[in-house]
Amino acid sequence: MDIKEFAAEKALDLVFHEIDKDPEAAIQKVVDLVFKLDKKDGLHNQKPTIEAVAKDPDNVWHKYVLDMFQTIDRDVLKKILINFVYHANVQANPRAIAAREKYGCNIPWAILMDPTSACNLHCTGCWAAEYGNKLNLTYDELDDIIRQGKELGVMMYIYTGGEPLVRKDDIIKLCEKHNDAMFLSFTNATLIDDKFADEMLRVKNFIPAISVEGFEESTDFRRGEGTYGKVVAAMKRLRDRKLPFGISCCYTSKNCDVIGSEAYFDQMIEWGAKFCWFFTYMPVGVDAVPELMATAEQRSWMYDQVRAFRKTKPIFTIDFWNDGEYVGGCIAGGRRYLHINAAGDIEPCTFIHYSDSNIREKSLIEAFQSPLFMAYRNNQPFNDNLLRPCPLLDNPQMLQKMVHESGAHSTDYTAPEDVDAQCAKCVETAAKWAPVADEIWNRDFLPKHPGYVPYKNGIK
Repeated sequence: MDIKEFAAEKALDLVFHEIDKDPEAAIQKVVDLVFKLDKKDGLHNQKPTIEAVAKDPDNVWHKYVLDMFQTIDRDVLKKILINFVYHANVQANPRAIAAREKYGCNIPWAILMDPTSACNLHCTGCWAAEYGNKLNLTYDELDDIIRQGKELGVMMYIYTGGEPLVRKDDIIKLCEKHNDAMFLSFTNATLIDDKFADEMLRVKNFIPAISVEGFEESTDFRRGEGTYGKVVAAMKRLRDRKLPFGISCCYTSKNCDVIGSEAYFDQMIEWGAKFCWFFTYMPVGVDAVPELMATAEQRSWMYDQVRAFRKTKPIFTIDFWNDGEYVGGCIAGGRRYLHINAAGDIEPCTFIHYSDSNIREKSLIEAFQSPLFMAYRNNQPFNDNLLRPCPLLDNPQMLQKMVHESGAHSTDYTAPEDVDAQCAKCVETAAKWAPVADEIWNRDFLPKHPGYVPYKNGIK
């Protein structure tokens, strides 16, 4: 622990001591401390919004912070503030910017990685159970990825799979070893037993994002009878220990009306979830079902629903396609994140199963400088309308171009898929979304940003 971190922890101890006496005042003190620690102004873009929330007790996000004070274990909350705000943003942003300038390539904010291809469930439409425990990143490989990433300023690590908690012993060991980093995991939650929940409380730097895509009937239909009950029980274990968790939802043409409903938002809040990450169905793999892709009308409806509920519902939400305006378009290809699968293939995105690099053959920097990742860097954003961010779903010709020019190969576990065939499944959907997205963009974004000028790698 360096002297600055030690000072930050001591200052947080003083602030947290004030929470019981005056939670309202404590909010402003936390904000003041964060900006005091932010010597290099790494949070300048978020500062006006954060200040406004801190000063307005009627703001839904002010109430959200008060709820965090009351429902999350104090030591866990302190660890999150130190690791997420201080290490992953205040400290890491300047290091990442310096690395981008030094190496001339994208440096991500977060790295997603698959500890294993195995899963303990047999969900309809998922390959994982059939593929089984055939591919794994070893503990040493996971550790080395984190070591390399931290040297570049990457302090956020997110586990995907398979079911990552099949490897929960290794996950806890990595949380212990890298206790200055923040770890999250997409998980079906059925392996969160009392012992693991106690371990989470002990290490304090691991947060699950639980995959739930509806209520009991739809969950058990897809994931197996009794799964919903196990997930709800896991959430209770986390709540009882005052541990934070979130929800991960994939909306499709079949469940969109449920996922975007007020009843479902209220249910997530009742469960105790602090955040929800929304994904839309991507027709990835030879066995994909293009009919499950959300229609243009459904995607537009989700855009409106999520934005409306952000003003009234105390749960933090991100829609990774419809929120492109806030992050300058596509964040993949190392611009903000990338994915390393259980075979070691370094992919631009969890949904883009093409690669020209493997962690067993290249360092992270060598992969970031590879033709595929440089093609992402040189072509981002893929559309001037940041509500059409994706090089597959929204601009399929762009993924074709980048894969062909880079010589990247398919990394699909079950059956390699030609990129032209993959992209062909999205052409019609992209064409139907384009006029709808342009209408929303012209209505909602451009009037608020009259000087908007698109440029390489994001938005000014």
